[in-house]
Amino acid sequence: MPGKPKGQRTCLYTPQQLDAIVDDMARQAAGLLTGRSQIAVVGILRRGAPLADRLHTRLREIWGLADCVRLDLKIERYADDLTLLHPETQLTENPTHASLDLAGHTVLVVDDVMYRGHSMLRAVEYLAGKQPDEIRTVVLVDRGAAKLPVRTDIVGVRLDVAPTDVIECNVPPYEAQFRIDLLQPG
Repeated sequence: MPGKPKGQRTCLYTPQQLDAIVDDMARQAAGLLTGRSQIAVVGILRRGAPLADRLHTRLREIWGLADCVRLDLKIERYADDLTLLHPETQLTENPTHASLDLAGHTVLVVDDVMYRGHSMLRAVEYLAGKQPDEIRTVVLVDRGAAKLPVRTDIVGVRLDVAPTDVIECNVPPYEAQFRIDLLQPG
């Protein structure tokens, strides 16, 4: 795999298994959103955004929640191999979000992996400033290693792995196949 960190990879979840997991996440989200009239689904770039798209599609098509706002946030802290890129978690505000008013909305914030909690905390902090009624967090994988007071409301899978191991969420369009791999660096 060009551009990917070296080490031993093991596929933990196949595309078919992940489709079922995302369906279940949508079911849980629909339960949280019942009776809510204004909903925003926010993806954390990079891989949280296409996951938010998948969740948004299922909420719309299966659960009839057609009137959802769909946004993305760019937040940077770690590289895919968990190398610290930015000591402070950086959020780059999209200029179109500067005047965004989420009053009355229930917001679902979607990311691929909950690791230490820095990205999710920064996203929740930013979105709280937009005055939503409620913010809920959604992750495909929770590593159970959060160090900050951020909880995940909807979790696809919980994976307890060694601190040196890396959970690789492969999400199209960034990778060819939707899957979760465990990377044990060499």
